[in-house]
Amino acid sequence: MKEFTYLFLALAVIAEVIATSSLKATEEFTKIVPTIVMIVAYLVSFYFMTLVLKFIPLGITYAIWSGVGIVLVTIVGAWKYKEIPDLPSILGMGLIISGVVVIHVFSKNINH
Repeated sequence: MKEFTYLFLALAVIAEVIATSSLKATEEFTKIVPTIVMIVAYLVSFYFMTLVLKFIPLGITYAIWSGVGIVLVTIVGAWKYKEIPDLPSILGMGLIISGVVVIHVFSKNINH
């Protein structure tokens, strides 16, 4: 199971991006299909995160999950909703990505 940890983390991130990207389409939970997609995708995301937590500590798992998710949701928002980030937003996301890389490369809490 350990060999699938990063696959599970990627699936958790993808499901979270689908869920979060669906939030706007729910129109305050008045649209049933996007609402169901959002609920199922969050459940899938959290399920895969529980599998990851067997091998990577909670804080590091969450940092990677949320950091990568922020960047991907921003890309989806720009593409689907035409919400183009400005320069400070892009720089901030660059810092988030840098943080995820530092955690992954240098943390002794991740079993490479």
